[in-house]
Amino acid sequence: MPRMRTGKPVFGRPARPSVRAAAGRSETSPAAGSPADPADRWKAAVHDYVRLYNQAETDRLAPDFGGLVTDAEHLARYERRMQRLREQELERGVLSLRSETNANLLRISESGSRSEVAVLVELHIRRTMEHRGRTYTEQRIERERLWLANDDGYRVARIEPIVSERRPRYGSAESELVQLAAENDPEWAEAKPESIPYINYDLLPFFKHQRAGIPYRRDLAASYADRWWNEPNPAYENFEVNCTNYISQCIFAGNAPMNYTGKRNSGWWYRGRSGGRELWSYSWAVANSLQTYLSGSRKTGMRATVVDSAGRLELGDVITYDWAGDGRYQHSTVVTAFDADGMPLVNANTVPSRHRYWDYRDSYAWTEQTRYRFFHIADEF
Repeated sequence: MPRMRTGKPVFGRPARPSVRAAAGRSETSPAAGSPADPADRWKAAVHDYVRLYNQAETDRLAPDFGGLVTDAEHLARYERRMQRLREQELERGVLSLRSETNANLLRISESGSRSEVAVLVELHIRRTMEHRGRTYTEQRIERERLWLANDDGYRVARIEPIVSERRPRYGSAESELVQLAAENDPEWAEAKPESIPYINYDLLPFFKHQRAGIPYRRDLAASYADRWWNEPNPAYENFEVNCTNYISQCIFAGNAPMNYTGKRNSGWWYRGRSGGRELWSYSWAVANSLQTYLSGSRKTGMRATVVDSAGRLELGDVITYDWAGDGRYQHSTVVTAFDADGMPLVNANTVPSRHRYWDYRDSYAWTEQTRYRFFHIADEF
């Protein structure tokens, strides 16, 4: 097992203190003793949790929490996750070299006596791995809610992972909302004589639109994805569930022309805000709508071909995820790199991820029923 020593928790501004842990080939200063102040004691318990979480990111073994975590349901869920990741990485031939985890405490709620504390934690994970002689680093930002109880020392009584990629933008009611939008917004419902490519020049003035023969710049799509994976581009709206909005931006950055229809339930387009309203198609921002649009047959404009395996994808291609295997897709990613076997590493948003292995077995959203759809974006539009 890699040698690891953890440092004393470092807390920043009161509204957003942070914890840092590192495992693998790194060392920091030794941990401090038990603090006397109750706030420091529960923060020390969070630090210990993050330290053990981080060690598991390197070892791919569920750690011995030693009574620190008493949530049996989560411990079982965590053990299953570690087991499938351990099996996957053994099969792939991946060796974890190092892991660093920074935790920001986004929201804190304490009882008057501080006997109970609820904390929303944002975990910034950076893993370095060796794969068949090549080294690469993946990053992701996850959130968990921790409930701590003081029973002769603080224990983590409950853990709730925030599985944002599991939620579709509009869920099963999407078609109803399309109809509702049409009824209440004549501009969205207004019929257009034809669907034509549309470029928002005010949004991206440097883009020079051509009528035909636009090459898909896969390098630009991947570069955009790496630039904006962990923060929103202020040129666009940032949605609560932002994964598909981000993927559409990446494709657009690769010179794909928008298919502007002026109707929310058709085409693939984004116009920004007008009169306080957000104007964009569902295919731009909803995972299930994007996969439906990409699955369609068209001879011009932004289009794709469905391929039968992840190994056939290239930079700038797209994967959509159906966690329940019921035909509705809730998540989207874009290919930004490849491992030593040529398998895709992907970027995503909502749960920000960079160069993450494509199958998402490290996500709590993943199930045995998970199905994927692989889209090869056209080389020329």
